[in-house]
Amino acid sequence: MALNGTQSAWLSSREDAETVWFLATRMSVLASAKTTGGALGVIDCLLPPGFSPPLHVHSREDEPMYVVEGQVRFRAGEDEFLAGPGSFIFLPKGVPHTFVVEGDQPARVLELAMPGGLEQFHIEAGKPAEGPGLPPPAAPDVERLEEATRRYGIQQIGPPMVSVEE
Repeated sequence: MALNGTQSAWLSSREDAETVWFLATRMSVLASAKTTGGALGVIDCLLPPGFSPPLHVHSREDEPMYVVEGQVRFRAGEDEFLAGPGSFIFLPKGVPHTFVVEGDQPARVLELAMPGGLEQFHIEAGKPAEGPGLPPPAAPDVERLEEATRRYGIQQIGPPMVSVEE
């Protein structure tokens, strides 16, 4: 039985995905809770050099990530990992975590969420991408972001990471 409940396979690509600008990133939703029967969400993320979300914790989903391109330093609880292309990290729900894109090149990461639903957070807190590539610099809509974090069971508990190269 297919996860999406249709009893058939399906294919998704970055070109056809719903794509949003979320903070300074570009996120393309390859699979959602809706398309997988709630099992997972998959987002192809393009992250600029130096990007780091605030230290946060998820109450609903585990968040595995696979680094496709670039160098990303992850912090999960007391542990820190430098992940390059081909690296996989598992970030369990309930464990505070963040990351920072190291170096002077963007990173591309596949973000998974199990169960699905986290992709909807990014869609609601972001805005439809208005073109290819990363968004132009802009101040975040803090009120919208805080409302979405509450709605999706995410708690921001600390500042973003700083690159070790700064």
